[in-house]
Amino acid sequence: MFRSRILASAASLIILTGCSWNPVDDVLGGSKSAAQPPTGLVVGDEPFAVKAGASILAQGGSAADAATAMYFALSVTYPVAAGLGGGGLCIVHDPAANANVAYTFLARDSSRGGAYAVPANVRGFAAMQTAYGKAPWQRDVAPGEGYAATGFPISNALATRIASSADVVRLDANLASEFLDESGQVKQAGTIVSNRDLAETLAAVRTLGWQGFYTKTVAQKLSAYAGTATSGISYAELAAISTASEPASMTSVGSATAYMPSSRIGAGAFASRLLQAISAGGDLPAATKQTLDGFGIKSLPRDLGSTGFAAVDTSGQAVACAVTMNGPFGSGHTATGTGVTLARAPSSGQAGYSAAFLTPVIATSNGTVSMAGAGAGGPLGTASVLHALVRIGRGETIAQRGELGTTGLAPYNTVNVIACHSDGCTPLSDPGMNGLGTAAGSN
Repeated sequence: MFRSRILASAASLIILTGCSWNPVDDVLGGSKSAAQPPTGLVVGDEPFAVKAGASILAQGGSAADAATAMYFALSVTYPVAAGLGGGGLCIVHDPAANANVAYTFLARDSSRGGAYAVPANVRGFAAMQTAYGKAPWQRDVAPGEGYAATGFPISNALATRIASSADVVRLDANLASEFLDESGQVKQAGTIVSNRDLAETLAAVRTLGWQGFYTKTVAQKLSAYAGTATSGISYAELAAISTASEPASMTSVGSATAYMPSSRIGAGAFASRLLQAISAGGDLPAATKQTLDGFGIKSLPRDLGSTGFAAVDTSGQAVACAVTMNGPFGSGHTATGTGVTLARAPSSGQAGYSAAFLTPVIATSNGTVSMAGAGAGGPLGTASVLHALVRIGRGETIAQRGELGTTGLAPYNTVNVIACHSDGCTPLSDPGMNGLGTAAGSN
């Protein structure tokens, strides 16, 4: 389930402290509080994508629509962690059907081997949106397509990740043309960038649905780039892509009932065991190290190329998702003519660890959402979201960004949470990051 190596050092586990909350209105990086939002809430690591989700909610979309819109926007505005070439996990709470469903769509190794993962995100979000969306599919994809076609300013969140992954960017012509200036230096926050090839790919997804990615011209281009006679991604396996959905794993955490990925997959197994250690009252860093030791995890890459986000709508539907490229910008290779940077194959080096620390969580109390959030990027992201869960299960109020606690390793390990309490709900982005939490319709 896990390999024999992970995490940089035990000392890095010490830092799970909070910091003071400072609301910032600038969309290039900040957070807003909305204790009693009129039209729903969204939260995530990259502000432009979060605003896309808020816009969908304001137009009458569901939480599933908002999460879908955030993902497709992230594929443009935060491709270091959420590209079309990657995979992920989502948890959906549907109060109308009294259902809590886990969607698993992790990018996997090609049956023919090779360095590139078979992408699964588009199929996964399409399955979730079909089941729980209210808005037209086209409306959910359009914001991301628009960012790619007409351009968007690089946010502080993205600028930080590009700077730390500059060597990866320089080795790919598509990434370099978008994110490096004429002198080969990383473009700064506020610089307008666009990606016409990616816009055309998203247009195919918007008009043709998931089939536009997996069975049409885009799939042909992906397989032509990534596949050979003996290795790589074939057109046939793209066309056969599927996603799994099942009742979410349920556990009691104090007064709350929590829903997480199944313990049959690495992410669920790690989160379940760590939650037990945290709930037992142990010191948080010690509980995290104990859990890592239990899986034989000794070291990790600094950046696993992951991110998490969440949405809650006025009907009480909630969605929490975490996605990964299995490394910053995945494989670092973009398929010609598509704008799609392919995720790294899980069996390539330490790439397979990325999926183990995707931790979407939804909690309810008396059938009402008390928390929707996600940890991503590493064990500290998982620990932070589970720590928030335990606090909420104890009846504690988490109403400000600084109270959420930080991973200490942002932007690589992050936590984003919508926390609900007697006075309403509040979207809280990682205190150490440049994300955004906002109400639908807020500026």
